[in-house]
Amino acid sequence: MRRAIIFFLTVVSSSVIPFLAYAQGEKPSQGAGESALPVSTSEETADAIASYGTFDRWSVREIKESGIIGGNIKHLFEFYGDQEITRTKEPFVAPDGYLWRTNNVLAVVAGVTKTNNTVYPEKRGDGFCARLETHIESVRVLGMIDMDVTCQGAVFVGKIDEPIRDTKSPMAKVIYGVPFDGRPEAVIFDYKADVGHEVIRGTGFSPMKEMGYPDYPIVYVVLQKRWEDEDGNIHALRVGSAIRQIEENVPEWVNGFRLDVAYGDITSEPFYRDYMGLKNDPATAFWCYNSKGRKVMVQEEGWADESAQPNYLVINFLASSGPAFYGGVGNVLWLDNVRLEM
Repeated sequence: MRRAIIFFLTVVSSSVIPFLAYAQGEKPSQGAGESALPVSTSEETADAIASYGTFDRWSVREIKESGIIGGNIKHLFEFYGDQEITRTKEPFVAPDGYLWRTNNVLAVVAGVTKTNNTVYPEKRGDGFCARLETHIESVRVLGMIDMDVTCQGAVFVGKIDEPIRDTKSPMAKVIYGVPFDGRPEAVIFDYKADVGHEVIRGTGFSPMKEMGYPDYPIVYVVLQKRWEDEDGNIHALRVGSAIRQIEENVPEWVNGFRLDVAYGDITSEPFYRDYMGLKNDPATAFWCYNSKGRKVMVQEEGWADESAQPNYLVINFLASSGPAFYGGVGNVLWLDNVRLEM
């Protein structure tokens, strides 16, 4: 049970009460989890990303965790809907057209219900923005469980199949990206940030450890050309990249920040950094469904020609850029008005 809960916390607040005060409205219509992801054209996909990327519409699932780990009432936020509260233990199903996802998720492992929330709505002017944070999730059960796990906030285009039910293949729990054949010029967003906090290793298996180096949020947008071989393996070439660590504190909102998409091999460009490289490491590589409905790792094998046409888009905003169990506790990335410039 201990290992199962630790894994769940890594698949992956003061704004909760103000948000709940705004809760009202009807539950949005639900679409099938898989069919809700793709939209028919890249223009419609870009429009859907921008529509929900305003972060002005939020919903919350109110979930009671299992008694064995305290039986607490927890809230899982997602940025669609009309501020409604749904008291449930049902798995998340995306409404039609909602291509985004947070890593606020529900797990039912070995019969134990547990949640983790690292992305929150926060008031901004007349609407809301998203607050992504890296924090320590603690679980205490006298005589059974006593652990602290470092958890990173994330919002991304894609899906997580809920509930999490086992500890196998942690990266395979998240399906990043959607079909997309456009060639955007840039990703545009508003942001502010509190960054550079010291990395704390919190695995749950041993005491927390200060690692002595800083950690930063990261914006990760890539376009890929994917194909499937006869054995069902998925391969990819990197077509476009717009990747940036946020390495300085930004206490005031920067509106309309533009991160250009660079096409082709960027390794010789002056802006290139190691963290922008190909996703070849199984510990961090993307996963997807193949044509047989089986989850497989996307093998990003090289750089496409700069004129190549992509067929997949990945967008990921993270409060920390380190691996699972490691993060700058205290890092916060505020995000608003995300859109693609086509």
